Amino acid sequence: MSGIAQPAHARGLLRRLRTDVGAATAEYVIATMAAVGFAGLLIVILRGDEVRGILTDLVRNALTVG
Repeated sequence: MSGIAQPAHARGLLRRLRTDVGAATAEYVIATMAAVGFAGLLIVILRGDEVRGILTDLVRNALTVG
């Protein structure tokens, strides 16, 4: 910082504001929310009749012998 003298409580406050405490937690929250949104999108897509038919045919063909 500059050469200006600062009171001890101001230095302590500035030190606390500069730390990265809680940054990892915020990143986990963002990643979790993105995963939840993606899961919701997949549920909407997989509930469609066309996709259900494709998946049913895929499983049926995989289980068919010969």
